[in-house]
Amino acid sequence: MESLESELERARDLDVAALADAIETIGFECTRCGACCKAGETACGDGDSDTAGEPGPHTATVFPDEIRQLQSTGDYDFRDIARPMPYGIEESPDGPQGETFEWALQTDDCGDCTFYAEDDDGVGACTVHEDRPLICRTYPFSVALGGTSQPMGEAVDSVALEGQREAGDTDDEGGMVRAHECEGLGRDISRADAEELAAALKERAIRELEEAVGVRDNYEPTDVDGVVVHDSEGQKRPDGTPLEDA
Repeated sequence: MESLESELERARDLDVAALADAIETIGFECTRCGACCKAGETACGDGDSDTAGEPGPHTATVFPDEIRQLQSTGDYDFRDIARPMPYGIEESPDGPQGETFEWALQTDDCGDCTFYAEDDDGVGACTVHEDRPLICRTYPFSVALGGTSQPMGEAVDSVALEGQREAGDTDDEGGMVRAHECEGLGRDISRADAEELAAALKERAIRELEEAVGVRDNYEPTDVDGVVVHDSEGQKRPDGTPLEDA
């Protein structure tokens, strides 16, 4: 297993042109269906207990500086934008308890991204589109590198990157673009759009690994009540307040 630093170097060496080639091969055009922003069609149900489901809430990773960027563009409190990643948190009689890593975009009562909206015709839109996090900018694609996250939805297609495998690799995992469940896959994409998406995909891979290194280096076990979030900047409460200031 490679170190995070080694994977980070591999991410920095990714060839944007090769990433764009892979994206063109797979093909993609956003149809604004909103599936990547929602928990599921039956998250809130329609009032019929036979059809209402309980899918997990939408989970999209957001970096600390992306949260601050969104705060600077609107009248948002920290918790309007982000919530602790739910993994590792348990409910107790005294409320949520536990330690978790990183932040997820905030969700509404249905588990949908709080920044997602639909018009009267059901066409979806991101209300913070220009400042949306990198994981949203690059969906439905990801790069297969250790330490990088995989977005919601199963990987349904993949393309190996020419010249991106490390000597001695036994498979293509270290140099592969994956496409995850999305109805926009397989559609024609212009070279310019593929290159723009590829550049964002490389940036995301680098940022995720830099964040992972920061989380590892700043991690300190805690023994306090409530929820503690570990990110690259240290330990925080769910409202983004540093633990030592809480």
